Amino acid sequence: MSATHHAHGSLPAEPEKATLEGRNKILGFWLFLGGETVLFGTLFATFLGYNNVKGIGDGPDPAHLFDLKLVALATLILLVSSLTSVFAVQAMHRHDKSKMLLWFGVTVVLGLAFLGLEIYEFVHYVHEGHTFSTSAFSSAFYTLVGFHGAHVLFGSLWIALLMLQLVKKGLTVVTAPKCYVAALYWHFVDLVWVFIFTVVYLMSKVG
Repeated sequence: MSATHHAHGSLPAEPEKATLEGRNKILGFWLFLGGETVLFGTLFATFLGYNNVKGIGDGPDPAHLFDLKLVALATLILLVSSLTSVFAVQAMHRHDKSKMLLWFGVTVVLGLAFLGLEIYEFVHYVHEGHTFSTSAFSSAFYTLVGFHGAHVLFGSLWIALLMLQLVKKGLTVVTAPKCYVAALYWHFVDLVWVFIFTVVYLMSKVG
């Protein structure tokens, strides 16, 4: 059945998979996430390589620089945002557009709060002498964490634009796959951050 027919008729239980186009979008997005995984894997490998030579340069030691309380708060905010995106998808399956907009809105606000903490963290580190060019370790740190932050910003803008489209066009088999893959993307970003929290911050504290 065509997407146009579904868009003007009653919605199925899983509108994101109701059409071949929607299923292809989801499959294609999984392949895209595979590429993103390889890219982040490369950045993690670079960071771990330079983590062993973090003494190069005149900057402060990461073990004394990193504030785990601040990072833990940022981690909690991002994990909660992943949960709210799940609530948005559940609302989509109930065809409840209002709740979708509510939970996606909360997700965007939490994403922006995370970015605010990350910017504050970076500014603090720079004031402490830990700049991008201080050492190979600092360059690898800012590249990995900053690249992830760019993903959070992109995801926040993406979901915000989808919310506008939901308001304008409503929940259909055309808009549902877009919302579903945006939620997938957000889970991926959250998962990457869990690895960053563990590998970058915890290992630098105890390593």
